[in-house]
Parts: sequence; C-alpha cells; structure tokens
Amino acid sequence: MSRKSAPHSFPAMPADNERQREAGRVTWVSVGVNVVLTLMQLLVGLWAHSQSLIADAMHTFSDIVADGFVLYANRKGSEAADEAHPYGHGRIETAASLVLGLILAATGGGILIMAVERLQNLGSLPPVGVVAMWAAVATLLGKEGLFRYMLAVAERLRSPMLIANAWHARADALSSLVVAAGIAGALAGFRFADAAAAIVVGAMIVKAGIGFAWGAMSELIDTGLAQDEVDGIHDTLAQTPGVINVHDLRTRRMAQHALVDVHIQVSPRISVSEGHLIAEMARIRLLKAHPDVLDALVHVDVEDDMDPANRSARYPDRQTLLDHLSMVLGEDMPPSDQVTFHFLGARVEADVILPDQPGRDEARLDELRRRVTAKLEGNPWLARIHLHSRIAP
Repeated sequence: MSRKSAPHSFPAMPADNERQREAGRVTWVSVGVNVVLTLMQLLVGLWAHSQSLIADAMHTFSDIVADGFVLYANRKGSEAADEAHPYGHGRIETAASLVLGLILAATGGGILIMAVERLQNLGSLPPVGVVAMWAAVATLLGKEGLFRYMLAVAERLRSPMLIANAWHARADALSSLVVAAGIAGALAGFRFADAAAAIVVGAMIVKAGIGFAWGAMSELIDTGLAQDEVDGIHDTLAQTPGVINVHDLRTRRMAQHALVDVHIQVSPRISVSEGHLIAEMARIRLLKAHPDVLDALVHVDVEDDMDPANRSARYPDRQTLLDHLSMVLGEDMPPSDQVTFHFLGARVEADVILPDQPGRDEARLDELRRRVTAKLEGNPWLARIHLHSRIAP
C-alpha cells in the first residue's frame, strides 16, 4: 500500500518568502563588494603592471557573474510546488551550484594560461608597482569579511548554493593572500613571483570549482544521504509502534532538503486501514525528528519483500480466492466485503464473517468449521479459514 496524493495536490512546500529575502539581501551585498573590488583591482593591476592582481580581478568579476546566477536561482528555487514540479523548484539551486563550479574552474584555467605566458616573457615585463601590494591587502580584508558574513547567513538558511557562494568568496580571500605574497616577492626583486602567484591562484580556483561542480552533480544524480543520516532515519522509523521491520530505505538530496522512500513491515493480520495509519504515523515521526526531510513515501509490507523466498511467492487475485472460498463454503458464503485474506509466506488464510442465520448456535458453527476444514484438504491456495458469526437469537 503506497501513500498517494489526491489528483493535482502536492506536498506542502510553500515558498519561504523570508528565506528568499534574506538570501537575496546577502547576495546583493556580495554584488556590491565585488563590483568595488573588481574595479579597484583591475585599475591598480594595469597601472602597477601586476599580472596576479589582474588575474585576481578576473576572479572577482566571476563572483559578480556567479552572484547573478544565485539571485536568479534564489528567486526561482523558492517558488512553491506546482503541477509540473510536484517536489518544488529546489533543484534550481543545485543546478546553479553546478554552474558556479564550472565558472570557477573555467576562470582558474584562464588565469593559469595567462600566468604561464607571463613566465615565458619575464625579460620584457615592467616592474610591479608598490600600490599593487596595498590593493592586494585591501582585497584580502574585504573578501575575508564578505566570506564570514555570507557563510553565517548560508548556514542559517541551510542553502548549499549560498554556502558554495560563500566559499567562493573565501577562495578569493586565499587567492588575494597569494597575490599579496607574489607582489611582495616581485617588489623584493624576484620578478617571477608575481606570475607564480597567479599560477597558484589559478590552481586554487580550478580546484574549488571542480569541488563545487562535483557536489552539485552528485545531488543531480540522486546520491543518497550520508550513512549516519540514513541510520538515524532508519532508527526513527523502526521505533514507530506497529512497525516490525524497516527495509529498502532510499534517500536523495534536493537543495537543502532530503526526500525519503522506504518500506515498513507490519503484521499481516491487521486491517488495511490500520496499516495505513501506522505508515502515516511513521511518516509524521520522521518529518518531526529530521527537519531536513521534506517528504517521505512509506510503502507498507506484511513481509520482508527483500527476502528472495518472499519475492518468489506468487498469489492469485482476489476474485480467484473468492471463487475457491465459495466452493468450500457453498450456501454459507457471505458477501465479499465480509472476507479478509491474509498472505502469510506461501499460505493464504481467510477471515470470514458469516451472515446472520436464525437458529445458528455454537454447536452448528463448530460443525460448519469441521466440514470446512475437511473440504480444504488439497486446496491449492487456501490453507485455513477462520469462521466468525454473529449468533442470532
């Protein structure tokens, strides 16, 4: 039994306007800081003949492009679920993280190429100006401050996209540190130091970009949660009253949330409605205990269907079983809604509520039970029939 939604209804995933506004606010702060730093680095780098500072300016400019992706993804990713996107639009954030990673890797690759070319022409390069050192230090302080602010907001909002953007700023801060060291070396007479620093910066950017892109790709191909998270989800479900076993537990990440599919085993002798209630109780307990879980689909089993012996069992449909039951009970056959079948391994048992019949007492009911048991011998499907009767006065 699977829990299904009514037509055109979707999981409760409303747009979080406050989260969207806060994410937008921190991103616009990043845009402002990056615009100022890019202009400063580019102008000073050209004037002071610093290849590493110009490379860092290109890195900072890539942040502005990345911020544009973040603003778009933040607006679209916060939209509520609809008919075309029943699980919401959170994966837009993941796609943006992938694009950010690719932009980083491409930017780093370009910086590496330019720095290598500069190393090959050191003799024709003008000396680096002292003002480049002050620009590098100012960039370092600005980027580090921006990183700490953005990371604090991103972790509070649990947004992988914003966390990736924050670490993008930290990569800039580290690259600015390398740039400052390279410029200092160039000012000390080591002319190759500025280009060498640009190479280090480019390699750092490529590494960070590949890391972010790989993380986003892992989510897009539905990589499961970490094992400790899966174990916690399993334990929560297993502790639900009425759950005998938990198996076939699958998880996947969607932006800052997780989705869960799971099979729970319940007693084969309870009603369909009680099995559904246990599944819903398990789902509610899971959502309360694990806030990152956005929704869970709970399938109810009466046996461990991961066991090959159970998977190989083949049962007839309900009408076939009713026909067999009718041959056994004859005129005592009740309406079909008074019959409950239990599928127990390779056996099928039936609970039957007999129709009211004047004059039927316990003695006559026992006699009917003996006759039914005798008729069951050799039946290919029915192993046992439990007769219940409302004894008429």
